[in-house]
Amino acid sequence: MTEPVPDIHSGVGFLGMANADSDFSSRPSSARIYDALLGGNHNFAADREAAQGLLTIFPLAGDMARANRAFLSRVVHYLLDRGVHQFLDIGSGIPTVGNVHEIAQRRIPDARVVYVDIDPVAVAHSTDILKDNPWAAAIQADMRFPDAVLNHPTVRRLIDLDQPIGLMFVAMLHFVPEDDAYRAVQSLRSALPAGSYLVISHGVSETVADAKEAEVTALYRRTDVSAAHGRTRDQILSFFGDAEIVPPGLVWVHEWPDGGDGDARGMAVVAAVGEI
Repeated sequence: MTEPVPDIHSGVGFLGMANADSDFSSRPSSARIYDALLGGNHNFAADREAAQGLLTIFPLAGDMARANRAFLSRVVHYLLDRGVHQFLDIGSGIPTVGNVHEIAQRRIPDARVVYVDIDPVAVAHSTDILKDNPWAAAIQADMRFPDAVLNHPTVRRLIDLDQPIGLMFVAMLHFVPEDDAYRAVQSLRSALPAGSYLVISHGVSETVADAKEAEVTALYRRTDVSAAHGRTRDQILSFFGDAEIVPPGLVWVHEWPDGGDGDARGMAVVAAVGEI
């Protein structure tokens, strides 16, 4: 039986996301724009239009989405190699081809994965995709309320907080305002047991793409998020607190972990992994 998606969002969150029963098909979503950039089919016309607008502003947006997805695959394998068999993917979007549960369960069939997203449409799609998967689930929750995430019954059922966890923020923290982002990540990070890992990929403010950030932010204001902005490398590293950054450190997303192929010019996304 498919587990119902609990509405624990409490009506507090980004504009327009409080009511899971609302019709969001005419309002673009950051999760579904990302799906459209990857060539997925879990999106609406409004999302495809926004994705095209993003490509017009920033032609490398699709390349960055694909580089970010490739990073996701590499980092899941990295964590599996280090004995991490459960994952909490925050701001996950829609778990379509090449997402965490597919990668992890191909090697460890009972690897546990919980996807967390604020978008009720993304969660509904995810729940349908995962309905026959006993070890993976999606919940609607706002990462700015970490206790609601950690105490969610689905998280409690699937994730053992006494065993190593892969806590993942892949291409999503640049959508969260400063104070909320740091406080929430610190709270979630502090709940992890030793041997866990914090995974972050994030837009960085130091490339030729920076000049177009205002246009990108204006585009995303029409979606479920309030802004889209890069941070400096030092600001991104601050999310890790006292976690030990594993080699090669904070690098371009396509270069992690071993300096992959590709031109970094205009890439605008960096990634790092920290061991708790």
